[in-house]
Parts: sequence; structure tokens; C-alpha cells
Amino acid sequence: MSNVRLSAFADEASPFISGQIEALKRNGISLLEIRGVDNVNISKISAEKAREIRKQLDDGGISVRSMGSPIGKVALDGDFDEHIEKFKRILEYADILGASRIRLFSFFPAEGEDRKASLEKVIERLDRFCELTPDHIILCHENEKNIFGENTESCLAIHKALPKIKAVFDPANFIQCGVNTLEAWSVLRDYVDYIHIKDALADGTVVPAGEGLGNIPCILTDYVSRGGSVMTLEPHLKVFSGLSELENGESVKTGVKVYASNDEAFDAACSALNSILKRIGEKS
Repeated sequence: MSNVRLSAFADEASPFISGQIEALKRNGISLLEIRGVDNVNISKISAEKAREIRKQLDDGGISVRSMGSPIGKVALDGDFDEHIEKFKRILEYADILGASRIRLFSFFPAEGEDRKASLEKVIERLDRFCELTPDHIILCHENEKNIFGENTESCLAIHKALPKIKAVFDPANFIQCGVNTLEAWSVLRDYVDYIHIKDALADGTVVPAGEGLGNIPCILTDYVSRGGSVMTLEPHLKVFSGLSELENGESVKTGVKVYASNDEAFDAACSALNSILKRIGEKS
């Protein structure tokens, strides 16, 4: 489909930026949602390292579209001043890398805290991020299990309160929270900036796109018909460097098939998505 551009979390193919570039080019993908580079989370590198990465990506013909940051994936009652400083670094690196989006989350609520009280704090903190963000960068909130915005209702409350923040729609994450993805899509689609391509079974096991309960073909058909053009592949089909940190040490069900390597798992995820896009294109 000529109007669709694919992005990917290529750190699932390789922890090294050189291997990520190879995996992206091998699969005809020109955009990167950058998260882990050379075994380090993007939030923990230096400005000098960011400039080195930018040169490697430019030389490889790869552009960074989004910063796959960990912003907001911390306790709501934690040290927010420290987190603000991390966010400022992400903003700096986004400009160095040429990213137009920053993916973020809506915090882990304090245990036992009332949802209304949590919402007020979440909005206050997210609004602070908005105040610091220049107009050329779009903040995108991802639904994620255990954070405040893990279900349709909570995500909707965030987007209504803060229209400047767009949505990253992740089908697998909704499945893992017991949310019907078609119902969530019908409510949130007007707020969606882009989609994470990740599918899952009822027990939370991640599978290639189209093999789970994510209703990905149906959602992508509607997304594209409404002018959506960019989607980020997030395979999660095999354990990769940094996965445990991303999941806060929780065990992750990464698929029913055993892949010989991370490259093989990444390529399989690309193939599954391309098959879906081909079928959508044939019907349009």
C-alpha cells in the first residue's frame, strides 16, 4: 500500500543500532521508533551519543519518527522533578534525532488510591509535559497494562482533558487488560495518531499480527480509510535485550512459536503485517 509507511521497534531485532538498520532495510522499513540503542535505553544516552546515532541512521537511510521513551512509566507518587529532567533530555534527543513524536505513558497509580484522585494527578503531570513540549513535537500516550491509562475509559479521560496529547493504540496491551479492541477503537479512534502493531491471545501471549484477538485487520482497514498512514511494528515474539526492564521485571509471554534468533522473529512479524496490508490493499 503506497500510502502506508512502516516504522518499527528495531531493538527487538538487535540491541545494536547497526543491526537495527540492517533489519529495517532488509524488510523495506524506513522509519524507526527508537527505544534501545547499543544495549542502553534512549533516555539514558548522552547528546553526543544521540548525534552519533543520527549519523549512522542518516547514512543507512533510516529516519526516526518517534521516541519510544519510558516517560510516564513510573509511580504516580514518585519523584516528579527527577522525571521532568528525564523528559527534558528526551526532548533534546528528539530534536537531535529528528523525531516528530514522543511516546509516553500515564503513570502507575498509588496502591489503593481513588481513581478520581489519580486522574487529577495524571492530568497535572501530563499537562506539565505538554507545557514543555514545542509545537513541532507531538506527544502520544500509549495504553499499557497497570498504568492509569490501561483501559478505554481512562484513556478517553486523558484525551478529553488534554487534546494536545494524541493516542498510540496498542491492541495487544488492551487484550492483556481484558479490553475488547474493537470497542476501544470505536471510542478512541478520533484521538489516535498511530498504531502499535502487536497482537495477543486471550491469555496475553503475544503472536504475529492477525493471529490473536486484536482485530488488527479490521482496525487497520478503518485506520487507513480515515487517512492513517504510519504504524509501528512491535513484535514481542522473542525475548530481547531490555524487555525485562520495559516490563518492570514481570514475565512476558512472547509467543507460541520458537524462533531461532531475534532477527527471525522480527522478520516473521514484518511478514505477518505485510500480509495483512496486502489483503487490505486488494480489497480497497
